[in-house]
Amino acid sequence: MQDKADSYWGGIVKSMGLVFGDIGTSPIYTLTVIFALTAPTLDNVFGILSLVFWTMTILVTAEYAWLAMSLGRKGEGGTIVLKEILARMLKPGRQLGFVIFLSYVGVCLLLGDGVITPAISILSAVEGMALIPGLEHTSQNVLILVAGVIAVGLFVAQYKGTDKVAKAFGPIMVVWFVSLTLSGLTSIASMPSIAMAISPHYAIKFMLHHGLTGFFVLSEVILCATGGEALYADMGHLGRKPIMRAWYFAFVALTINYFGQGAYLFKHPYAKNYLFGMVQHQAPILYIPFLILTVMATVIASQAMISGVFSVVYQGITTRIMPLLRVDYTSTHFKSQIYISSINWMLMTAVLFIMLIFRKSENLAAAYGLAVTGTMTITGIMMVMIFSRTTKKWKVPLAVGITIVDLIFFISCMNKIPHGGYWSIVLASFPFATILLWTYGQRALYRALRPLDFETFELAYNQIYAKGHNIPGTGLFFVKEWSVIPPYLVHCIIRSNIIYQRNVLISIIRTDHPYGQQTSLKSDLAVGLDAVEVKAGYMEMLDIESILREKGIQEKVIFYGIEDIATDNPIWRIFSTIKRQTPNFVQFNKLPAAKLQGVVTRVEM
Repeated sequence: MQDKADSYWGGIVKSMGLVFGDIGTSPIYTLTVIFALTAPTLDNVFGILSLVFWTMTILVTAEYAWLAMSLGRKGEGGTIVLKEILARMLKPGRQLGFVIFLSYVGVCLLLGDGVITPAISILSAVEGMALIPGLEHTSQNVLILVAGVIAVGLFVAQYKGTDKVAKAFGPIMVVWFVSLTLSGLTSIASMPSIAMAISPHYAIKFMLHHGLTGFFVLSEVILCATGGEALYADMGHLGRKPIMRAWYFAFVALTINYFGQGAYLFKHPYAKNYLFGMVQHQAPILYIPFLILTVMATVIASQAMISGVFSVVYQGITTRIMPLLRVDYTSTHFKSQIYISSINWMLMTAVLFIMLIFRKSENLAAAYGLAVTGTMTITGIMMVMIFSRTTKKWKVPLAVGITIVDLIFFISCMNKIPHGGYWSIVLASFPFATILLWTYGQRALYRALRPLDFETFELAYNQIYAKGHNIPGTGLFFVKEWSVIPPYLVHCIIRSNIIYQRNVLISIIRTDHPYGQQTSLKSDLAVGLDAVEVKAGYMEMLDIESILREKGIQEKVIFYGIEDIATDNPIWRIFSTIKRQTPNFVQFNKLPAAKLQGVVTRVEM
C-alpha cells in the first residue's frame, strides 16, 4: 500500500515539474496584461475572472485532460500522434493530405512557441526585481541583461541532460503552486464575494456588454491557458494518470491565485504587477524568497519547453519530415531525454533576439497566444475527425463545441499580428519551409536516383559471385529496403566487382508507433547475400552494432551511399546545401568510423 501511495504522489510531483511549468507561471503576467487594456471596475474584474476560469476549464481540462489524453499511441501524445492515428483511418487522398498539412503547421507553431515561452517567462520573473526596495529605478536594459544571462545559463546547461536536475523540478514546482494557493487564499479572505466570479454568467455579461472590445480581450485571456497543450504532448514521459491527477491540483491553485489577484486589484488598481504586488503587500519579508522561487519556476517552465522542442524535432527526424541532425542521449533511464546541439544554439539565439526586440514582458504578451490557439484549434479539428470515425461518436458534439471555442480564441488573436504577433508566424515559418523543402526534395531525389529492382540485380550479382574472386569477410550495405537496390550498390558490386564472401543488406524502417523494435534476418536471398530488416518506433534509439552481433554478423566494412546533387534549380540547390551540412544516415546512427566507406553517386535534379 505504501509503494502505491508513494508512486501516486511521486507521479503527481514529477508531473508538476515536467508538465506544468508553463501554465503554472502564467499568473505572473496574465491579469497584469489584461487590465492594462481594461478598466478594473467591479463588473470587469468579475467578468475577466469568470473568463479565465472557464477558459482553463474548456481549453485545458475538457480539451486536453478529458478528450485529447484519451487518444494515445503506446502512451505517447502530441500532434504527430494524432496524425498517425488519422493516417490509419483515411485512404490516401485530399483528406489525408489535409491532415498531414495540419500536423506540419501544428509542429511548426509548437517550435515557434519554444522561442516565445522562455523569453516571456524569464523576463516577466526578472521584472519583479523592480519591486524590491532600493531597486525601483533599475533600468529595463539591466533587467534584460539579467534575463539574458539566466537564459544563456539554461541553454549552456542543456548538454548535461536534465536527468539529474529534473528530480528537483517537481518539489520546486510543488512549493510554487502551494505559494500561489496561500497568497491567493490570503487575498480572497479580504473579499470572499470574489468567489462568485466562478459563475459563467459574469463572463457572458462581460462579452455582451463590451462587444468587439470584449472579443479582442480574449486574445489576452488565453494567456492563462498557454502551456495547456503540454498535458498531451508530455503524456509519453509520465503516463496519463499522474498528469491528470496533478492537473486537478494545479487547476485549483491557479484558480485561487487568479481570484486572489482579482481581490487585490480592487484595492490597488494602479499596481505594476498584481502577483508581485499582492505578495509584497501580504508579506514584505517573504518577497525576495518568492522572487527567487519565481525565477526558478520560470526556468523550469523554459526547460520543459526546450525538452519538448528536442522531442518534436527528434520525431520529425525519424519520421523523415526533417533533415538528420546530430542527437546526443543524455539519460540512461529515459529514452526521451535527448540533446540536439544545433537546435539548442538556434533556440538560444532566437530567445535572446526576441528579448531584445520586445524588451518588456507585456510587449511580448502582445505577441503571445497566436501559436497556442493555432495548436489548440488543430488538435480540436483532428480530434473531431478521429472521434467521428470511432465507436466514441458521442464525444463528437463535445469536440466540435471545444473546437469552435478554440477558433474564437484564434480569431481574436489575429489582432495581435500587427503588434508583434507576426513573430509567431515568422518563427514557425522557418521549420515549415524546412519541412516542405526536405519532404519534396527527398521524394524528387529518390525519383532521380532511379533504383534497380532486386530481380535484375540478382542476375548480375550471381554471375559476378560465381567467378570466385570474392573478398574474405562480411560487407554491410545500407539500403532503404532490401528489394530496392540503390545506384551506389550497383556501382559497388556490379561495376566495381566489390563483392565479399558474405554480403548483408541492412534496412531500418521506422514504424508509426513511438517505441518497439523488431529485427529479422532474411538468409540466402542469393548465394552469399543476406538481408537484415530492423523495424523500430520513431522514438526508439538504436544501437545497430549490438543488433548485428545478436544476428551473428561481424562486418569487415560498412558501405553507404552519398548523393552529389547537380542542379540549376535554386530550390534544389538549397536542398543540396542542407543535405551537405547535415550528418548522413550512418553518422546519425553512430557507426564505427574505421569501417565506413561512403560511395558517391552523382544525381541530376
